[in-house]
Amino acid sequence: MASLYERADALALLSAEARRARAGSGRLLLFRGPTGTGRSALVRASLRHGADHGMQVLSVSCSPGESGEPLATVGRLLCPAAGCVPDDDPADDPGHRRHADRLWRLLCARAAAGPPLLLAVDDVHLADPASRRWLVDAARRLARLPVLMVVTERVQYDVTPPAPGFSHGLAPSLVRVHTCGPLGRPAAEAVVRSVFGPDTDPAWTDACVTASAGNPLLLRALLDDLRVVAPDGGRLESALPETCADLYPGAFVAAVTWWLDSAGQETATVARTLAEVKGCAGRADERDIPGRECLLAAITGSGPARVLGWATAMTRLGLLRPDPVQGDLRFAHPLLRDAVLDGWSHERREAVHRAAADFRYRRGDRAEEVAGHLLRTGPVGMPRSASTLLDAAAEATRAGRTGDAADYLRGALDEPLAPGQRAGVLVELATLESAAEPSGGIPRLAEALRLQELPRERALTAVALGTALTRRGESGAALDVLRGLDGVREDPVLATTVLAASALFAERDGGGGGLHGTVGAALRAACGAGGGPPSPTLQALLLRYEAAAGLVPADEALRRLRRLTTTVEDPLHAPYLYGAAASVAQWADALDWADRLAAAGLAGHRVSPLHPVHDLLLRVRVDAAAARGDFARVLAYAGEDGPATAGGLRDRAVLALVATGRLAEARRLAEGTGSGDAGAGWDTAGGGEASRFRYARGVLRAASGDLHGALADFLDCGRGGPGGDPVGPAVMPWRSAAAEVQWALERPREALALADEEYRLAVVWGTPRVVGRALRVLGEVTGGRRGLALTEQAVELLRGASPVPGTGREPTPGPDPARGLELAPALLAHGRMLTAAGHPRRARPLLREASVIAERLGATRLLALAQEALRVGGARTGSAPLTGEASLTGSERRVAALAADGRTNAEISALLHLARRTVETHLTSTYRKLGIQRRADLSGALHATGAGGAAHRGAGATVDGRH
Repeated sequence: MASLYERADALALLSAEARRARAGSGRLLLFRGPTGTGRSALVRASLRHGADHGMQVLSVSCSPGESGEPLATVGRLLCPAAGCVPDDDPADDPGHRRHADRLWRLLCARAAAGPPLLLAVDDVHLADPASRRWLVDAARRLARLPVLMVVTERVQYDVTPPAPGFSHGLAPSLVRVHTCGPLGRPAAEAVVRSVFGPDTDPAWTDACVTASAGNPLLLRALLDDLRVVAPDGGRLESALPETCADLYPGAFVAAVTWWLDSAGQETATVARTLAEVKGCAGRADERDIPGRECLLAAITGSGPARVLGWATAMTRLGLLRPDPVQGDLRFAHPLLRDAVLDGWSHERREAVHRAAADFRYRRGDRAEEVAGHLLRTGPVGMPRSASTLLDAAAEATRAGRTGDAADYLRGALDEPLAPGQRAGVLVELATLESAAEPSGGIPRLAEALRLQELPRERALTAVALGTALTRRGESGAALDVLRGLDGVREDPVLATTVLAASALFAERDGGGGGLHGTVGAALRAACGAGGGPPSPTLQALLLRYEAAAGLVPADEALRRLRRLTTTVEDPLHAPYLYGAAASVAQWADALDWADRLAAAGLAGHRVSPLHPVHDLLLRVRVDAAAARGDFARVLAYAGEDGPATAGGLRDRAVLALVATGRLAEARRLAEGTGSGDAGAGWDTAGGGEASRFRYARGVLRAASGDLHGALADFLDCGRGGPGGDPVGPAVMPWRSAAAEVQWALERPREALALADEEYRLAVVWGTPRVVGRALRVLGEVTGGRRGLALTEQAVELLRGASPVPGTGREPTPGPDPARGLELAPALLAHGRMLTAAGHPRRARPLLREASVIAERLGATRLLALAQEALRVGGARTGSAPLTGEASLTGSERRVAALAADGRTNAEISALLHLARRTVETHLTSTYRKLGIQRRADLSGALHATGAGGAAHRGAGATVDGRH
């Protein structure tokens, strides 16, 4: 009896009643409780107790098969040997009265002839009705007999209303009742530790207790299985199986099945339905809503009150628990749920989901709640099902859950749809699938193209299919799809749309063509044809080609684009117009305008991921961030757009990682080992995408010391840009990069030729960033006094202190995010050359300024180079920050605090007893360190951390002259 956990009260009651019986005053002792709570164990304990105290022990265990034979249970209890009590002919004893009397006399004789008697009847609720009546009648007459009758009865709240209990007709004085329940947590944990040892992981113990709900039957069965499948379980990092397939030999499943069978067919159906249809029991706060019918009851056809009562009872027993997020009732552990469902056929599961979908549809639940069931029923074959799934897909898409939306659309395709509607669903599903896979959705788009009947829909579907093919590196196939369209040339709007898409597809064609190929010729012909002004969209695309090749100055390109973007354009053409304009604006360093155009294209026009302009606009967005030196945003953009589009952005991520000194991460990304098969996708890409990757890999190789590999990559970039056309320095400065590598390899003639060509093209384009970079590289490879003058000119140009050579434009001093990123390398180059020429004192301020800019940008690699150049020039470098509030000296901080409070320079001079010139010097230094330009920004900047990312702020601010 010591092995029974938490049954001390029951055993004490048994001992007391046994003493009473041995003293000659019998009584009925009734142990009752739910299935599996240890009633049979108490019967066995009673038998041992009676035998130990010299009592006669008689026992019987009832089973469902005996319920049809009258008095069979009592007969086996009192007369185990067949024939010891003669049976009467049923016709002679219709009420079995004489037979019952003989059994009573037999009991009295046994009690009188020997020691006190202990009768044990297990599972009396399964006994035949006549035996139950006999035992109840005997309990009324035990008071004067030395007999203890121990009876166990299953008492549990089932869906089917129960029959009256065994003690229903007995006075309380005639029976002592003890109710058994699940084990408490301490006892259940002790049982687990008795199997797996005292050092069992608490998480493992908790999982075992939760999966069995502390029910002794279920817990023992689970532990029996775990002894076999997980003999080393219970240690750290071990996890309890969550499916019955992981348990063998299956004692736990058998115990759960026994528990369900004991509850009856109706209860078992409700339990399995709840396990299959999650949440159908509802939340507790829903049960008091008037008219809110219980879904679980509606599916199973059971009474709502009994179903809700059963759910409450099972929650109290620990078999059900409220979900911590949703709040609805679910089985306490996935393993318990799986065991409840074990053996339930697939057809039964589909049937309950079909019933749930029908009920929820009639009740007016949300489309997604209905569709969740429809996905588990298989094709229903009703138009209502298709419309519900489509509505659910729209709900999921609006909520940003594209994976769920795709599931609903796949389910809708299994239902009957009209050809046009099916084509629309295929396109929508392909769009969602393409977000996860670059070439995703191609078979669906091909089927949709065959189903489309209207020319407009055929054209749009063909463009989407072409986009997916181009992402897979099959630009030629994409162009063939567009060429094969019928009924497009007769419609000017569709013809322009197809030509615009063809131009973008050809740009990514690694096989050549582009502007000088068939599509390029068609684009030029369309812009030069008579019969009315050419389409602004086609003009913008043609201008984009010219700008990419560096054939048109940036100012002229921007001027023409601003005029084109103010022209009213057809909605089908607007995304192409915005895409072309945004990319040229980014090349021309009109970064704010480029951002606005990209946002207008992506959001305002709702450009689909399968639109040819989608990837172009994403690139403009990330290139604008890169031009500002906002490396953190570059990495965020490259990571958030998913594998379908991020492959075209990872070259910028590689460059950002190199700039921030994370070469190992950049190497993993370039090789494809850190991001799926990105590297493979780059290697097989064509056109501009492959060139961008080769350029990024070249920068990485140069930073890693592989100069020959870097040079090969940079020279490969020069073999052709988008569609085989030459690439201008605004798009990809491969000539400057190759010139630097050639110079490092001691090939000055080749380096000078590349740098000179880059400078000539840069002057044609005419933006300070591009020209300044070209001047810096040209000066580095030229060397000597001329090289020193060129790098100084680059610094002045990037600071906005001198005009762009050959343009005649006035300089534009002040902060310029596009110039700021190139200013630090120019300062570093000029400072190095000054140091080499024997002027380290003149070099130090430049190198310190380069260090400040690099630190503010977070350009770790550039900062290290600048610090090394300072050390070479004899300057002392420390670990103190160069930017931000922490970099201010005590005097600078005091002056800045007074200025932030609104004091004038004269007032500060008087208060601190400083010369006004000293105050101005301190403020100039403070502005530079905080990265601000105006006195009004002091208050906020003094409380900022000064950490990187402020690439748009200049580094050479001057005093605002306030007095």
